[in-house]
Amino acid sequence: MTLSIEDHGKLDEFWAYCVKNQYFNIGYPESADFDYTILERFLRFSLNNCGDWSEYCNYLLNSFSFEKEVMAYFANLFAIPFEESWGYVTNGGTEGNMFGCYLAREIFPEGTLYFSGDTHYSVSKIARLLRMKAKAIKSKPDGEIDYDNLISSISLDGEKNPIIFANIGTTLKGAVDDISIIQERLSQAGIERDNYYIHADAALSGMILPFTDNPQPFSFADGVDSISVSGHKMIGSPIPCGVVVAKQRHVSLITSRVDYILADDKTISGSRNGHTPLMMWTAMRSHSFSDWRNRITRCLDLAQHAVDCFRQKGINAWRHRNSITVVFPKPSDALCKKHCLAASGDIAHLITTGHHHDTHKIDTLISDIVAEICHHQTSDVQDKIESTSNHSWAGTAF
Repeated sequence: MTLSIEDHGKLDEFWAYCVKNQYFNIGYPESADFDYTILERFLRFSLNNCGDWSEYCNYLLNSFSFEKEVMAYFANLFAIPFEESWGYVTNGGTEGNMFGCYLAREIFPEGTLYFSGDTHYSVSKIARLLRMKAKAIKSKPDGEIDYDNLISSISLDGEKNPIIFANIGTTLKGAVDDISIIQERLSQAGIERDNYYIHADAALSGMILPFTDNPQPFSFADGVDSISVSGHKMIGSPIPCGVVVAKQRHVSLITSRVDYILADDKTISGSRNGHTPLMMWTAMRSHSFSDWRNRITRCLDLAQHAVDCFRQKGINAWRHRNSITVVFPKPSDALCKKHCLAASGDIAHLITTGHHHDTHKIDTLISDIVAEICHHQTSDVQDKIESTSNHSWAGTAF
């Protein structure tokens, strides 16, 4: 492979851009403090994890043995016996959510998918792709699903096999739908446990709650049937990826034999990235439980610091328990762009991910917001003074 001097220059410019902006994120949940240089030598190989990591595949350049260890780690983290589980390293949270919904649809072909208004935008797309009946449920102001609306909708629909898409940390507000309440309310409605399915979208909080002292319900022990978590968020990865875990007995419903590779396929994408399992394996093997716990604690402390500083300045900021997402009134578009904030309607948020080791970016953001508010207040006062002066002059003249 040969590139021109011009093309080399273009790559050099992009390298400088990446170095400059590596740690810019404060509005999005990606962690940038990873180091997988030990794996660079494997980039010369086309690693393709097509098929089931637990079986032989005729395509030998795969990282199945590493993926198996990753899945054992997450089965333990999400409280399901490894032998009763199956899952894989995905291309990201959306694929993991699609896998969970796919399983649910195969179990309950006529079931309706229920999700809150604060659910990630990809769920509507998933429902269309899978041709599932779907209904959006109201959210409470804090982003948590409205349980009364959920149960009344299921009742009005006459739905016997509801498929519940539970948010374990919503995208914008970090809200956690209470799986215990959902199950209790379904039971009160006369729907037995074997007659519904719960998928947990734990894209960010799936690597937070297991390391907190008092986590909200989120695991298989709490009643979920499948769960998805992102790998490029709290863990950190140069390539978007994720992990999905489900019950083995449910996965058997979608398994198909592929003669071409002499293996069973149970996945959405078929051919899969063989490098991301190596990255997830390296992250798991190089961090102890205490390491993850310390990392999470630091991020939670930084989030609370942000809330405290906002409130000290008279700005109404808040966060959910065990959440690194801090919600506050949306500043100007210029400040949102400057600090790469995610915003929706009249609110914005910041997220204290793994590469935030101090309060500098948080403090700078808050200072800019306070300065902007002061400027607007000064401008408003000046406008009122000018308006009063103009009215006084007009009255004198006429």
